[in-house]
Amino acid sequence: MKQKSYILVCAIAAFLVSAVITQAAKPNFIIIFTDDQGYGDLSCFGSKTIRTPNIDRIANEGRKFTSFMVASPVCTPSRSALLTGCYPKRIGMHQHVLFPSSKKGLNPKEHTIADHLKSEGYATACFGKWHLGHHKEVLPTANGFDTYYGIPYSNDMNHPDNKGKPRGGWEGMDSLWKDPRSTLTKWKTPLIEDEKIIELPVDQRTVTRRYTQKSIDFIKANKNKPFFVYLPHSMPHIPLYVPDDVRDEDPKNAYINTIEHIDNEVGRLLKALDDLKLAGKTYVIYTTDNGPWLPFRHHGGSAGPLRDGKGTTFEGGQRVPCVIRGPNIPAGTVCDELTGTIDVLPTIAALIETPLPKNKIDGLDASGIWKGTVNQSPRKEFLYYTSRGAIEGIRSDNWKLLIKKPRVRRNGNANRSDIQSSKIFLFNLAADIGEKNNLAEKNPKIVRNLRGRMQSLDSEITKNARLPWFQN
Repeated sequence: MKQKSYILVCAIAAFLVSAVITQAAKPNFIIIFTDDQGYGDLSCFGSKTIRTPNIDRIANEGRKFTSFMVASPVCTPSRSALLTGCYPKRIGMHQHVLFPSSKKGLNPKEHTIADHLKSEGYATACFGKWHLGHHKEVLPTANGFDTYYGIPYSNDMNHPDNKGKPRGGWEGMDSLWKDPRSTLTKWKTPLIEDEKIIELPVDQRTVTRRYTQKSIDFIKANKNKPFFVYLPHSMPHIPLYVPDDVRDEDPKNAYINTIEHIDNEVGRLLKALDDLKLAGKTYVIYTTDNGPWLPFRHHGGSAGPLRDGKGTTFEGGQRVPCVIRGPNIPAGTVCDELTGTIDVLPTIAALIETPLPKNKIDGLDASGIWKGTVNQSPRKEFLYYTSRGAIEGIRSDNWKLLIKKPRVRRNGNANRSDIQSSKIFLFNLAADIGEKNNLAEKNPKIVRNLRGRMQSLDSEITKNARLPWFQN
């Protein structure tokens, strides 16, 4: 009897040891997701004015992705796509951005990156801007995250009704930058911990640093188990603020100052991984939610060689900088293959060798191009939806078709100074990354084929779309 008990105890101990080893072998994941940062706003992507040595380090020790796409040119739908691997229209999150008065959010029935990793024993945390619904039923803690600390929507939105906020375009932003205390006197953006407002208004000067510190503390607390940190920075969305100890007083340097502050905080995070000897087993993904907000000039970024910016389906609105470092990712390499945020969830699932739920998603396993073991992306097509969720374009290999309808004023009349009738654009992105040469008239067959394919794919998504969460 004693011998049987001894054998049983040994078996249980072996099982527990095996479980611990298995847990320890799992890689960690950190996604740093900035707000409104342009393709040309990192020195590793060609910026001559912004110095980003720490983000460049991720590229030097990992891989730079030059054809990395987000699923929308604005915040809410883009963020929903990253977390779920779905085009926003498939999950009902496609119709512009959410506001403090909005009554909907990301449906907790959707399977997020956090849900997936939590089910595999990961500690999960979100520190930063959520913007997928501010109601407690749809906050990060309802969508797979163990803990949350951040703002529920954009930093230029006021609790509880979005009224009373400053106006004035880039000149107004100049005034706010000159008065750093305006973060406390001109705004009423809340800071939430888990499900409760803990600071109103949030001091936006310090949130970038605080999000980073929360991330570091969480990593230290969970260093002996696998973890997932989602770090969606509020900046560089306007209004721009940085800590007083690093602020450049000249508003013309506001955007540069803000990005370089983010870079410094990325450096602190990377150092923490080094100090804890976790760098070799942690994937660090740095990217952004959409292109730069160009009308705000020096309070907005640059799309580099790309056309236009935030809010548009030209490449400047949806092609974003991305660098990834992690196990088996070849150092100092560049990948020009088509991929994007909708591919992150299935790629993470593949990296930890776990199946995805049966719910239809649009993302594809891109682990091969992350690791450089294959030369071609599984993604050959990409759909472009407007900020309001209307289908507007498709990319197939290097061909990109855009069909832009007339812009309509709020009174229902077409804007005479803008596009009067549907305008068809066809670009060869391999030869024309700046979308300057419209080839539509010379290639009617390609236009016809791409148009048909775009309509077919959109019809499938529309037919099988799932509902977001709505407040009762």
